[in-house]
Amino acid sequence: MIYSPHQKYQQAQAQTASKPKLLIMLYDGAIRFVRAGIEGIEERNYEKANNNLCKAQAIIHELISSLNFDYPISKDLLSMYEYMLHCLIDSNVRKDVEKAQEVLEYVLDLRETWVEASKLSGAGAAGAV
Repeated sequence: MIYSPHQKYQQAQAQTASKPKLLIMLYDGAIRFVRAGIEGIEERNYEKANNNLCKAQAIIHELISSLNFDYPISKDLLSMYEYMLHCLIDSNVRKDVEKAQEVLEYVLDLRETWVEASKLSGAGAAGAV
């Protein structure tokens, strides 16, 4: 159940967003949670690290479920997402910032790629940036 006005706003935003904007929102969430997971590891707050890295994994799973295999690039993205999941799990188990940092770099690059692709296609991701 949604209680706060901020949560209601986020739900309305997600329900009315275009597909490219939703994808960018997922990347934004993954970025936020990986950064918080890294912060948790650095602070030795392993509960924080675990919670946030698990949330990032959930977003990667959502990205996997959104792939359309009618397009050849989906297989490449699937491989990349599976590798990121492996790194997030490894980072969480070993409390290793290096693997989480690697995932963060990939997600930042992918987000930027989708923002540019969205602009080129005229879908207008400017509202998501």
